[in-house]
Amino acid sequence: QVQLVESGGGSVQAGGSLRLSCAASGYTRTTYYMGWFRQAPGKEREGVAAVGSDGRTTVADSVKGRFTISQDTAKNTVYLQMNSLNPEDTALYYCAAGLGKTSWPLSRYFYAYWGQGTQVTVSS
Repeated sequence: QVQLVESGGGSVQAGGSLRLSCAASGYTRTTYYMGWFRQAPGKEREGVAAVGSDGRTTVADSVKGRFTISQDTAKNTVYLQMNSLNPEDTALYYCAAGLGKTSWPLSRYFYAYWGQGTQVTVSS
């Protein structure tokens, strides 16, 4: 059973930074993607960034240049470094794991396992 535990959310002022962490356990396949998604009230859940088991990263245009995804395979942990935050980044952020390959790493339909979410609130 794959388990994902997020941490690092909080409240910051516009222009500030946060780093989210996602500790993963329970998966044994060597080909996978780990992704970060977010959902604001009344909006669809959207893909923010993803990293594959080969280290290749994908970042949504809306956060490109501000957000960076990385992973520490020894710790089975994925990080989302968020800089230059603005109020539009306020959302519940989820970590997700998808096993296998995909051509759409920011599509939520690929991911079968989800964390409980961590809230990010950015004030102006």
